[in-house]
Amino acid sequence: MDYWRRYKPFLFFLGKFFSTYFILSVVYQFYLSGYDTMKFETDPITGSIAWQARDLLLFFNADASAEPHPTQACIKLFYQGKYVARIIEGCNAISIMILFIAFVVAFAGKWKTTIIFLIVGCVIIHVLNIIRIALLSAAIFHFPTQEHFLHGVVFPLFIYSVVFVLWIVWVNKYSFYAGKTAQA
Repeated sequence: MDYWRRYKPFLFFLGKFFSTYFILSVVYQFYLSGYDTMKFETDPITGSIAWQARDLLLFFNADASAEPHPTQACIKLFYQGKYVARIIEGCNAISIMILFIAFVVAFAGKWKTTIIFLIVGCVIIHVLNIIRIALLSAAIFHFPTQEHFLHGVVFPLFIYSVVFVLWIVWVNKYSFYAGKTAQA
């Protein structure tokens, strides 16, 4: 009994985190199951990300275009006429948003504050992901030999750092935990 009381907050946090993560992941997988990758269908969220990255590049007067890949479930992104990136389901940042949401829900706060923070946080993640893809496309065009480093290290570090900062802000400013530490 004492063991349960001692670790109850931690176990409650883990339960909320993993149940939220599991539920959202199942919902997302159900959404993805509606698209046939064998017929090279790209889900609308992933397609939207590709078009938005292209539009961002066009906004900055870059020669950019995008088109569905004829033999893969992805969108081909072109920069300066060169095929530089394929936007696949993993590029849409939904899995990062699910992780972000699970963490915020696990560190409870007031419902209204939580919902607003989740919406603002997901919008920030979405916008930064579009910027990430556009910058990555330009960087790969200019530094093609660094593609693995840019795609595998630099840009994931960029997006995960932003998520980490959002979590820190949530825990220290808006969660119920922040109120308890301020009183101590």
